[in-house]
Amino acid sequence: MMNKKESRIRRSRQTRIKIAELNVPRVAIMRSNMHISAQLFSPCGTKVLASASTMEKELRTSLSNGGNSTAAKEIGKLIAERALKAGVTEVAFDRSGFRYHGRVKALAEAAREAGLKF
Repeated sequence: MMNKKESRIRRSRQTRIKIAELNVPRVAIMRSNMHISAQLFSPCGTKVLASASTMEKELRTSLSNGGNSTAAKEIGKLIAERALKAGVTEVAFDRSGFRYHGRVKALAEAAREAGLKF
C-alpha cells in the first residue's frame, strides 16, 4: 500500500525518464499547502539555471498567501523571466507527479504567457 507522496513520486519518475531522453532544460515544480516553487535545471540535470519560489523574501511581503493560484501565476512569470535572462526559451515542463490543474496549471500558463515554450 502506497501513501499519497509515494504515489506522486512514482508518477513523476516516468516523466523524468522521458524528459531526460529529450535532452532539453527542465522546469520542475514543487507544491506544498503553503508554497509553490519552480526550478530550471540544465539538460544534464546537474545545474540549477534559475529558480523562483513564494518563500523568497520580496515575494512573501507582496503576496498574502503563497499557496494559491495568484501566487502560482507570479512564480510562473518570474521563472520565465529568469529563464529568458539565462538564455533558455525551450523547456520541458516537469509537474513532479502533481495533476495538471489548479495551481500547477496557473503556473504553467503564466510561464507560457511570459515567453517560455513547452
